Amino acid sequence: MISALLLTALCGLQTPPAQPPPTLPAIASLPEIKPIQSLRFASRGFSFTWDKLISVDLEVDGLRVKTIFFNEREPKNRYLKGRKFGHRAQLEVTNTSTMPRIPGFAVAVMDEEGRLLGAATGGTKFGTVKAGGTETFDLNFVQVKQRLPRGARFVLSVELRD
Repeated sequence: MISALLLTALCGLQTPPAQPPPTLPAIASLPEIKPIQSLRFASRGFSFTWDKLISVDLEVDGLRVKTIFFNEREPKNRYLKGRKFGHRAQLEVTNTSTMPRIPGFAVAVMDEEGRLLGAATGGTKFGTVKAGGTETFDLNFVQVKQRLPRGARFVLSVELRD
């Protein structure tokens, strides 16, 4: 009698046979997806030098990056003299086109063995680089940056939005 009760209890604990998953209803046709704004783009590698002006002459559709400068930012204020405010790549950019440009920049610094030492991004936050205008942009290296002065090469990318 106990074995019959035990057998009945054990049978009740078994899982039912697997059922196929329910089928999903057919999806109606998706709305047309508009393509992302076209981006004009250029990217090139260069030899790295710390704390010296580097000529790059990288151009995208009339926006020309003339120089880049890697250093540790120091304040010009006499009260803050001697304090350090982070590592940066400073770009000098000229818009030689007849249209305003909205650029974005990225730079990555590598050592002799190709290991990434730091990366920074930046660009216009508000407005544009006016036609015929020249501006400087500071790209900030955050967190991974201590080995930056030991770089051997860097890659600079420029992307324009409409």
